[in-house]
Amino acid sequence: MASPQLTTSPSQPARPRVVIVGAGFGGLAAVRALAKAPVEVLLINRTNYHGFWPLLYQVATAGLEPESIAYPVRAILRRYRNASFLLAEVTGVDFARRLVQTSAGPVSYDYLILAAGSTTNFFGNDQIARYTMGMKDLNEAQRLRNHVLLCCEHAAAESDPIRRAALLTFAVVGGGPTGVELAGAFVELIRHVIRHDYPMLDVQQARVVLIEATSHILASFPASLQRAALQRLQQMGVEVRLNTPVAGADPHGLSFRDGSRLDAETVVWAAGVRGAPLADALGVALGRGARVVVTPELTLPDDRRVFVIGDMAYLEGYRPGVAYPMVAPVAIQMGEQAARNIIAQINDQPMQPFRYVDKGQMATIGRSAAVLDAFGIRLSGWPAWAGWLFVHLMALVGFRNRALVLLNWAYSYFTYDRGVRLIFGVGAEEQTVAEAVLRD
Repeated sequence: MASPQLTTSPSQPARPRVVIVGAGFGGLAAVRALAKAPVEVLLINRTNYHGFWPLLYQVATAGLEPESIAYPVRAILRRYRNASFLLAEVTGVDFARRLVQTSAGPVSYDYLILAAGSTTNFFGNDQIARYTMGMKDLNEAQRLRNHVLLCCEHAAAESDPIRRAALLTFAVVGGGPTGVELAGAFVELIRHVIRHDYPMLDVQQARVVLIEATSHILASFPASLQRAALQRLQQMGVEVRLNTPVAGADPHGLSFRDGSRLDAETVVWAAGVRGAPLADALGVALGRGARVVVTPELTLPDDRRVFVIGDMAYLEGYRPGVAYPMVAPVAIQMGEQAARNIIAQINDQPMQPFRYVDKGQMATIGRSAAVLDAFGIRLSGWPAWAGWLFVHLMALVGFRNRALVLLNWAYSYFTYDRGVRLIFGVGAEEQTVAEAVLRD
């Protein structure tokens, strides 16, 4: 039986209840903006932590511990007296009855903010979804790290040079910031860690291949920074394959539309994202990338009490005919605007349209190298890397997490080592299956 707290009628509470689905950047921004408003806030999330996903690739490549980029939601909400938390999976919304359907029972709302984020977009290709690895949460990042380390262990014991070469080939599909950062991190893992941990392996045989379907990487960056990033990756030893669309995948590699293939036991799919699966369950109009179409005020066209923000929201305006990008700054500003519009409704005032203040973009390519485009300033190399370090460090939630990440970065920088090289977090059955795939 559902808790009475979850099924209370919207007319009963002394103050309106705002339910927020998702504890990502947008959801937490909305909580902060509503902290002093005359409302009761209930934040629902399927995990009990907020994850700083821009650093997820460092967990996947043994650079950071998972707990370094995650922070308990309840600890974040302590400072907000009008906010509470529910750990549950949201499966749908009954808009007519104003109920959020969750694994803990129905939750009533007066206003609803949907900020459930995004997931990997495999573009309907079941083979790619089955045989490649995504990287959208801590579980996937840990699974990728375990897989990479298992590949090295098997390569150390493999006598067949062709098979060993496939085990030491790491392919990344997608030339966006995630793909570029992951490719650079793989090279540094090989160069600074694998060559010392596995002296029996010839690391010259190891390959990192970045595959992009279009003619350039980092499509949202200026052409000069695209060229700088490409040059840096190639100097590091990354094989960058442009104009190479993927046709399919199998347990041992990728096939391409030109008829060629790449044998690789590790294939990471970073070629696209789409709205969270919750978007499909809402029964509302979806735009490109399975994102919910919203009004300029961030509400559903037919329900001004329901807001959709962040990666889930499809709203054109960034450029003519182009929706706002699925990045943290957009989610944060949308969360703040949704909160302001809820307060405006409560006060019988008109809502305001969303206006994005672009604070720029950046991507790291590897040790002492990055690209930065912000406020008309375009940098590459060490200055951009220093800026990237500062911005990401300060954006982490909690002093403890900042201290852990800073210590890990300092240790890696001065020692050329990485301390998180443990194969754990998987059950014996899952590890046995992984080993069987590698042997197949």
